[in-house]
Amino acid sequence: METLRGRHGTTVRIEADDSVFDAWYLHLPEDGQAPPRILHEIGELVGRQGRRTAPRRQAQEGLVSRVCAAYGDVNGLEGALRSCGLGDAPAYTVVVAASGGSGERGDAAAALAEALRHQKPVTFAAAALGEGEAVAVLAHEPGPGAEVPARLREVWPLLHACRPGAAPHAGVSDPVRRPADLRGALAQARYALEGARSTAPGAARVARLADLADLRTLLAGVPADVRAVYLDTVLGPLLRAGKGSNATLLETLEVFLAHNCSWARTAEALHLT
Repeated sequence: METLRGRHGTTVRIEADDSVFDAWYLHLPEDGQAPPRILHEIGELVGRQGRRTAPRRQAQEGLVSRVCAAYGDVNGLEGALRSCGLGDAPAYTVVVAASGGSGERGDAAAALAEALRHQKPVTFAAAALGEGEAVAVLAHEPGPGAEVPARLREVWPLLHACRPGAAPHAGVSDPVRRPADLRGALAQARYALEGARSTAPGAARVARLADLADLRTLLAGVPADVRAVYLDTVLGPLLRAGKGSNATLLETLEVFLAHNCSWARTAEALHLT
């Protein structure tokens, strides 16, 4: 990098086709060593290296589509894992990421892939979804899988610094042993993602399902329209019934929710035996 910043020579930046977090630099130590036409042709040649990843990208998109499908055959899922080099792994982890903020389409997939490249000795397949989200399937040994969230948290602030306008969030599932369990792992990762979004909407955050330790973050994974219907049909009559005994019921409910739905701690807080 010191050479690229130097005063001598010519440096040409070549943007990568498949990632906003990657680029090539073509540097000539002395000015005038090659005509501009030659530099342009060399740049095109280097740029084609990224385009050669198209078949692999298609295989990854196929795998993610199968994992996200509501129904599907396990054999097809296992075949998709093998096509991405993830077949017969001892364990798998699913990560769902969202760019957030002013992020552009594809930012989440690019950020997730960049972060996962630092996850040695983990191999992965990642692809973009609609609405600025991306899904990755990681194949690893059972032990290193537990380290995935910690390693992602180390890299995540660096990604945010590259794109300050897009606050990236990610949810990480628990490791699973069978391809048939990947859909359940996807659901876990999505709940964790919603928890990360709700607790830190303006900051970059990586969350696991185990991090959803209170009712607020747990409910973040429930769609807003479902919460609204529940509030209107179940709690609505209690709120509209007026005073009297309902005030005591509301107080009990508030204490119950404040203690994360623990009957024992609620009884202790209300001095009930």
